[in-house]
Amino acid sequence: MRVRGFLLVVVLGLFASILLVNGIVTGEFAQDGAIGATNAIGGVPRDVLDGGPIISVDGNAIATLTPPDKQIVLTFDDGPDPTYTPEILAVLAKYEVPAVFFMIGSQISSRPGIVRDVRNAGHEIGIHTFTHPDLAGQGEWRRGVEASETQFALAGAAGVSSVLFRPPYSSTAAAFDDQNWPVVAEAGGNGYLTVVNTLDSRDWESHATMTDIRRAATPPGGQGAIVLFHDGGGDRSRTAAALDAVIPDLKRAGYTFTTVAALTGMSTVNPAATAQDRALGIALVGAVQIARAVTSWFAVLLLVFGVLTLARLCVLLILARRHARRTPWGPDYDRTVTVIVPAYNEKECIADTLGSLVAGVHPVEIIVVDDGSTDGTADIADALGHPNVTVLRQPNAGKAAALNTGIAHATTDVVVMMDGDTVFEIDTVSLLVQPFADPAVGAVAGNAKVANRSGMIAMWQHIEYVVGFSIDRRAYDVLHCMATVPGAVGAFRREALRQVDGLSDDTLAEDTDLTIAVIRAGWRVVYEERARAWTEAPSSMSQLWRQRYRWSYGTMQAMWKHRRALVESGPGGRFGRRGLLMLTLFQTLLPLLSPLIDVYLLYGLIFLHPAWTVAVWLVVLVVQFASTAYAFRLDHESPRPLWRLPLQQFVYRQLMYLVLIQAMVAALGGIRLGWQKLRRTGGLNALMGARLPTGSSATTARPGV
Repeated sequence: MRVRGFLLVVVLGLFASILLVNGIVTGEFAQDGAIGATNAIGGVPRDVLDGGPIISVDGNAIATLTPPDKQIVLTFDDGPDPTYTPEILAVLAKYEVPAVFFMIGSQISSRPGIVRDVRNAGHEIGIHTFTHPDLAGQGEWRRGVEASETQFALAGAAGVSSVLFRPPYSSTAAAFDDQNWPVVAEAGGNGYLTVVNTLDSRDWESHATMTDIRRAATPPGGQGAIVLFHDGGGDRSRTAAALDAVIPDLKRAGYTFTTVAALTGMSTVNPAATAQDRALGIALVGAVQIARAVTSWFAVLLLVFGVLTLARLCVLLILARRHARRTPWGPDYDRTVTVIVPAYNEKECIADTLGSLVAGVHPVEIIVVDDGSTDGTADIADALGHPNVTVLRQPNAGKAAALNTGIAHATTDVVVMMDGDTVFEIDTVSLLVQPFADPAVGAVAGNAKVANRSGMIAMWQHIEYVVGFSIDRRAYDVLHCMATVPGAVGAFRREALRQVDGLSDDTLAEDTDLTIAVIRAGWRVVYEERARAWTEAPSSMSQLWRQRYRWSYGTMQAMWKHRRALVESGPGGRFGRRGLLMLTLFQTLLPLLSPLIDVYLLYGLIFLHPAWTVAVWLVVLVVQFASTAYAFRLDHESPRPLWRLPLQQFVYRQLMYLVLIQAMVAALGGIRLGWQKLRRTGGLNALMGARLPTGSSATTARPGV
């Protein structure tokens, strides 16, 4: 258990890390905006404020450079972008014009191929931080990480580094103040050449016309300039077209286009990266690519499963309503039936169980099969002295063997199976066997109800039972793909049992295994919601875990055992392509994704749009609440427990998917589980009486109880 829990933590941690990487590099969080400018410029050297856009800071030595007259440096910020950067590269290639691209590290990591295209085209690359924050509002550590991570990304994508730096939200040299100048000074101390702009093309303004952009990008009076455009960071659909007009304008005016390296006399501004930086960069870029792929595929998978889940819910609700309006079965089935009660250490409940049976209105023969109990269960059953009860004893061999023993001793055409810890209402057996008036019916599932509804855990199970029986089983009946006749309350035609050789101990879900086998044999399995049985649900987390672990494991065994139903024809094939697929998708695969969905929800709250994320979650909760309320209405249950439904999402659902994950690991590992007996408290008759709806026929006196 500890190992499996550790593996789960590792998997969730890895997935959370992948989402974190993707959230950072895609900038899907609310990025830091620009800090407002101040009027304080006392700390900014006058040479900078009055100087050029290329700034070198080396200790106390400060130098600036302005492009000579009639020389232009085209620069592009916030890329690379998969749409706009290639468009701009095409225009630059058309006119054989060099440029400088100031790239964001997260975008470099996401689009390494475009970075190589920029480099191979002969353009210069500068760094523009990794996540585009205003560095004036960040500490020295954050500023260092922003720069180093961008360098690693550039090394991994194109095998080079850069000495060029442009702070986000910067403009001209004259705009420096006491807040942002320390960023430039610090960058200079780290060996960077800071490049701001002389002219802003305004291509980022949505209201700017093409004429506005051309005018803003043209230097006045023949002066040299560094012109700012953008190839990323938003809608840049007009940039390439504007550039296609601006470059010819400037060339006709006698301008030439140059680079920072040419202006400064440097051989290159993009020297080759060190082997270590390349290795780290390749790892960073690879991690980003994996994160993008995993996140994208998971988002698609989540969308597909979400659509399928909502579609399934709508279909089930429609079918459940159709089932609720079905016509009666026909003539009453009033022949005697055999009720088989397998019992193993049920001393707390066996008297109540048998008392409820002998009090029933339908003629029954009752066979109690004591499966090697060590608590005197068989003696208690014998001592009750009920005339129509036969007690059989056998060495402990499991529930399937006990039921087979009862079937072998049955003499009636129909046998009812129930658990030794369950109580029937006085008309349960009568209602349960009525569908056998139809000769095509081979088995009938009854309606199991939680009797002990005190405590949050029991109430969550009550909600789960009502939805499962009132919606799912009704719909599965209409679709002819009922996967399980519950062991607590079910009836079978003895001929159907004979054809499938009774119950098998191949799985721990002998009821599911038997039901599927009966369907594959050509019989119809139906649901009778009025045939109610009251059972004691686990009252502690540990008991619930053991029960659901066994159920989940056994269901997986039954699914695998009957996998050939997928390719069969007739009723078996119909069940395989409906029932088995629904079990696989909605009771196995989707719950297995639930932990990842919860992590993705946190990702949405942090990196996506928190309001939209919460809104989507609330919509899902409202839909679930509405469908659950409808299930309660169909089952004539009080809606008062429904306030617990939101809490169920934060505790109970997590417990259920942890159980499923453990069962899946056990199944894949070939681990064989044994029968797991739950501790019972008894007193079901009293609990059942307290829970029955007012006016129910079962609220009348029960002889012999």
